[in-house]
Amino acid sequence: MTPPRSVDSGAADSGFVHAGHAQAGSVHAGPVHLDLLRHGDTGHRSYRGQLDDSLLELGWRQMRDAVLGRDWDAIVSSPLQRCAAFAQELAQARGLPWALEPRLREYHFGDWQGRPVDAIAAQEGDALARFWADPVAHPPPGAEGFDEFAARLTAAMNEIAERHSGRRVLVVTHGGAIRLLRCIAAGRRYTDLLNIDVAHASLHSVSWPPQAARDGAHARAEADASAQADPVDG
Repeated sequence: MTPPRSVDSGAADSGFVHAGHAQAGSVHAGPVHLDLLRHGDTGHRSYRGQLDDSLLELGWRQMRDAVLGRDWDAIVSSPLQRCAAFAQELAQARGLPWALEPRLREYHFGDWQGRPVDAIAAQEGDALARFWADPVAHPPPGAEGFDEFAARLTAAMNEIAERHSGRRVLVVTHGGAIRLLRCIAAGRRYTDLLNIDVAHASLHSVSWPPQAARDGAHARAEADASAQADPVDG
Protein backbone atom coordinates (compact mmCIF):
# COMPACT_ATOMS: atom_id res chain seq x y z
CA MET A 1 0.00 0.00 0.00
CA THR A 2 1.26 3.45 -0.83
CA PRO A 3 2.20 5.38 2.33
CA PRO A 4 0.27 8.54 3.06
CA ARG A 5 1.83 11.56 1.41
CA SER A 6 2.61 14.70 3.31
CA VAL A 7 0.32 17.59 2.41
CA ASP A 8 1.72 21.10 2.45
CA SER A 9 -0.41 23.91 3.75
CA GLY A 10 -2.73 25.02 0.98
CA ALA A 11 -1.71 22.19 -1.37
CA ALA A 12 -4.05 19.59 -2.73
CA ASP A 13 -2.92 16.14 -3.83
CA SER A 14 -3.34 17.04 -7.48
CA GLY A 15 -3.37 20.15 -9.62
CA PHE A 16 -1.51 23.41 -9.40
CA VAL A 17 -1.34 25.61 -6.34
CA HIS A 18 -0.76 29.09 -7.73
CA ALA A 19 2.02 30.78 -5.84
CA GLY A 20 2.94 33.77 -7.95
CA HIS A 21 1.42 35.61 -10.88
CA ALA A 22 -1.64 34.08 -12.48
CA GLN A 23 -0.60 31.48 -15.04
CA ALA A 24 -1.47 32.04 -18.68
CA GLY A 25 -3.41 29.44 -20.60
CA SER A 26 -2.18 27.66 -23.71
CA VAL A 27 -1.46 30.00 -26.59
CA HIS A 28 1.17 28.31 -28.76
CA ALA A 29 0.94 24.82 -30.20
CA GLY A 30 3.69 22.22 -29.98
CA PRO A 31 5.71 20.44 -27.33
CA VAL A 32 6.98 22.33 -24.31
CA HIS A 33 10.68 22.72 -23.65
CA LEU A 34 11.19 21.76 -20.03
CA ASP A 35 14.33 22.04 -17.94
CA LEU A 36 14.22 19.75 -14.92
CA LEU A 37 16.29 21.15 -12.06
CA ARG A 38 17.19 19.02 -9.07
CA HIS A 39 17.35 20.79 -5.73
CA GLY A 40 20.73 21.56 -4.15
CA ASP A 41 22.50 19.82 -1.29
CA THR A 42 20.58 19.40 1.97
CA GLY A 43 23.45 17.76 3.86
CA HIS A 44 21.63 14.45 4.32
CA ARG A 45 23.00 11.14 3.10
CA SER A 46 19.93 8.99 3.22
CA TYR A 47 16.76 8.34 1.23
CA ARG A 48 14.96 11.62 2.00
CA GLY A 49 11.89 11.01 -0.15
CA GLN A 50 9.04 13.25 0.97
CA LEU A 51 10.72 14.52 4.14
CA ASP A 52 10.71 18.31 4.00
CA ASP A 53 14.39 19.26 4.32
CA SER A 54 15.79 22.73 3.85
CA LEU A 55 18.79 23.56 1.68
CA LEU A 56 22.29 24.05 3.00
CA GLU A 57 23.91 27.35 2.06
CA LEU A 58 25.94 25.19 -0.34
CA GLY A 59 22.68 24.01 -1.86
CA TRP A 60 21.50 27.57 -2.41
CA ARG A 61 24.79 28.44 -4.15
CA GLN A 62 24.56 25.33 -6.34
CA MET A 63 21.08 26.24 -7.54
CA ARG A 64 21.87 29.91 -8.10
CA ASP A 65 24.92 28.94 -10.16
CA ALA A 66 22.90 26.41 -12.17
CA VAL A 67 20.48 29.01 -13.53
CA LEU A 68 22.99 31.72 -14.44
CA GLY A 69 22.65 32.80 -18.07
CA ARG A 70 19.48 30.74 -18.63
CA ASP A 71 15.99 32.06 -19.32
CA TRP A 72 12.51 30.63 -18.82
CA ASP A 73 8.97 31.85 -19.22
CA ALA A 74 7.57 30.18 -16.09
CA ILE A 75 8.57 28.02 -13.11
CA VAL A 76 6.76 25.05 -11.60
CA SER A 77 8.06 23.43 -8.41
CA SER A 78 7.59 20.59 -5.99
CA PRO A 79 6.12 22.01 -2.78
CA LEU A 80 8.91 20.54 -0.62
CA GLN A 81 10.98 23.45 0.65
CA ARG A 82 14.30 22.27 -0.80
CA CYS A 83 12.71 23.00 -4.19
CA ALA A 84 10.01 25.57 -3.49
CA ALA A 85 12.13 28.08 -1.59
CA PHE A 86 14.53 28.48 -4.49
CA ALA A 87 11.72 28.51 -7.07
CA GLN A 88 10.08 31.38 -5.21
CA GLU A 89 13.35 33.33 -4.96
CA LEU A 90 14.08 32.91 -8.68
CA ALA A 91 10.54 33.74 -9.78
CA GLN A 92 10.46 36.90 -7.70
CA ALA A 93 13.92 37.99 -8.84
CA ARG A 94 12.97 37.60 -12.52
CA GLY A 95 9.30 38.54 -12.37
CA LEU A 96 8.17 35.14 -13.63
CA PRO A 97 4.89 33.31 -13.03
CA TRP A 98 5.35 30.27 -10.83
CA ALA A 99 3.29 27.55 -9.22
CA LEU A 100 3.60 24.67 -6.77
CA GLU A 101 2.72 21.23 -8.12
CA PRO A 102 2.24 18.61 -5.36
CA ARG A 103 2.57 15.71 -7.81
CA LEU A 104 6.23 16.66 -8.36
CA ARG A 105 7.14 15.50 -4.85
CA GLU A 106 9.87 12.92 -4.56
CA TYR A 107 9.25 9.17 -4.47
CA HIS A 108 8.09 7.91 -1.07
CA PHE A 109 10.69 5.42 0.15
CA GLY A 110 8.43 3.77 2.70
CA ASP A 111 10.26 2.22 5.66
CA TRP A 112 13.62 3.36 4.28
CA GLN A 113 12.72 7.04 4.19
CA GLY A 114 15.14 9.03 6.31
CA ARG A 115 17.35 6.06 7.14
CA PRO A 116 21.08 6.26 6.26
CA VAL A 117 21.96 3.99 3.35
CA ASP A 118 24.81 2.46 5.38
CA ALA A 119 22.34 1.42 8.06
CA ILE A 120 20.01 -0.14 5.49
CA ALA A 121 22.94 -1.98 3.92
CA ALA A 122 23.98 -3.37 7.31
CA GLN A 123 20.49 -4.44 8.37
CA GLU A 124 18.73 -5.22 5.08
CA GLY A 125 21.60 -5.75 2.66
CA ASP A 126 19.85 -8.31 0.47
CA ALA A 127 16.75 -6.15 0.07
CA LEU A 128 18.89 -3.11 -0.77
CA ALA A 129 20.83 -5.08 -3.39
CA ARG A 130 17.57 -6.22 -5.00
CA PHE A 131 16.30 -2.63 -5.04
CA TRP A 132 19.47 -1.41 -6.73
CA ALA A 133 19.25 -4.24 -9.29
CA ASP A 134 15.57 -3.66 -10.12
CA PRO A 135 13.83 -0.85 -8.21
CA VAL A 136 10.54 -1.49 -9.99
CA ALA A 137 10.26 -5.16 -9.03
CA HIS A 138 11.84 -4.76 -5.58
CA PRO A 139 10.82 -1.42 -4.03
CA PRO A 140 11.57 -0.62 -0.38
CA PRO A 141 9.09 -2.08 2.12
CA GLY A 142 6.02 0.11 2.38
CA ALA A 143 7.16 2.33 -0.50
CA GLU A 144 5.11 4.04 -3.17
CA GLY A 145 4.42 1.86 -6.19
CA PHE A 146 6.44 2.83 -9.27
CA ASP A 147 3.34 2.78 -11.47
CA GLU A 148 1.70 5.28 -9.10
CA PHE A 149 4.88 7.37 -9.01
CA ALA A 150 5.04 7.43 -12.81
CA ALA A 151 1.31 8.18 -13.12
CA ARG A 152 1.39 11.23 -10.86
CA LEU A 153 4.56 12.61 -12.48
CA THR A 154 3.14 12.09 -15.97
CA ALA A 155 -0.15 13.75 -14.99
CA ALA A 156 1.74 16.74 -13.57
CA MET A 157 3.88 17.09 -16.69
CA ASN A 158 0.87 16.77 -18.98
CA GLU A 159 -0.82 19.63 -17.14
CA ILE A 160 2.34 21.74 -17.25
CA ALA A 161 2.59 21.14 -21.01
CA GLU A 162 -1.07 22.05 -21.52
CA ARG A 163 -0.77 25.26 -19.52
CA HIS A 164 2.52 26.36 -21.11
CA SER A 165 2.37 25.04 -24.66
CA GLY A 166 5.26 26.38 -26.74
CA ARG A 167 6.95 28.04 -23.77
CA ARG A 168 10.15 27.34 -21.83
CA VAL A 169 9.45 26.09 -18.34
CA LEU A 170 11.77 25.38 -15.42
CA VAL A 171 10.54 22.44 -13.32
CA VAL A 172 12.20 22.25 -9.89
CA THR A 173 11.98 18.77 -8.46
CA HIS A 174 13.91 15.79 -7.08
CA GLY A 175 16.50 13.23 -8.12
CA GLY A 176 14.18 10.23 -8.27
CA ALA A 177 11.51 12.22 -10.08
CA ILE A 178 13.99 13.45 -12.69
CA ARG A 179 15.39 9.96 -13.26
CA LEU A 180 11.93 8.54 -13.88
CA LEU A 181 10.83 11.46 -16.06
CA ARG A 182 13.94 11.07 -18.19
CA CYS A 183 13.09 7.39 -18.67
CA ILE A 184 9.54 8.28 -19.69
CA ALA A 185 10.63 11.09 -22.01
CA ALA A 186 13.22 8.88 -23.74
CA GLY A 187 11.04 5.78 -23.89
CA ARG A 188 13.45 3.88 -21.63
CA ARG A 189 12.52 1.13 -19.18
CA TYR A 190 11.92 2.26 -15.61
CA THR A 191 14.63 -0.18 -14.52
CA ASP A 192 17.19 2.12 -16.21
CA LEU A 193 16.56 4.96 -13.80
CA LEU A 194 19.33 4.11 -11.32
CA ASN A 195 21.83 4.30 -14.20
CA ILE A 196 20.97 7.97 -14.80
CA ASP A 197 23.20 10.46 -13.01
CA VAL A 198 21.31 13.36 -11.43
CA ALA A 199 23.66 15.49 -9.35
CA HIS A 200 22.53 18.19 -6.96
CA ALA A 201 21.38 21.31 -8.85
CA SER A 202 21.81 19.61 -12.23
CA LEU A 203 19.65 20.60 -15.21
CA HIS A 204 18.08 18.06 -17.58
CA SER A 205 16.26 19.16 -20.73
CA VAL A 206 13.26 17.25 -22.08
CA SER A 207 10.44 17.91 -24.52
CA TRP A 208 6.93 17.07 -23.36
CA PRO A 209 4.83 15.23 -24.25
CA PRO A 210 7.38 12.48 -25.04
CA GLN A 211 8.04 11.71 -28.71
CA ALA A 212 6.31 8.33 -28.45
CA ALA A 213 3.14 9.99 -27.19
CA ARG A 214 3.28 12.61 -29.97
CA ASP A 215 3.82 9.90 -32.59
CA GLY A 216 0.87 7.93 -31.23
CA ALA A 217 -1.40 10.97 -31.28
CA HIS A 218 -0.32 11.79 -34.84
CA ALA A 219 -0.98 8.22 -35.98
CA ARG A 220 -4.44 8.25 -34.39
CA ALA A 221 -5.25 11.57 -36.06
CA GLU A 222 -4.18 10.21 -39.46
CA ALA A 223 -6.25 7.07 -38.93
CA ASP A 224 -9.30 9.14 -38.00
CA ALA A 225 -8.84 11.35 -41.06
CA SER A 226 -8.47 8.32 -43.30
CA ALA A 227 -11.60 6.71 -41.88
CA GLN A 228 -13.59 9.88 -42.49
CA ALA A 229 -12.26 10.29 -46.05
CA ASP A 230 -12.89 6.72 -47.19
CA PRO A 231 -16.49 6.16 -48.27
CA VAL A 232 -18.16 2.98 -47.04
CA ASP A 233 -20.45 1.14 -49.47
CA GLY A 234 -23.83 0.52 -47.92
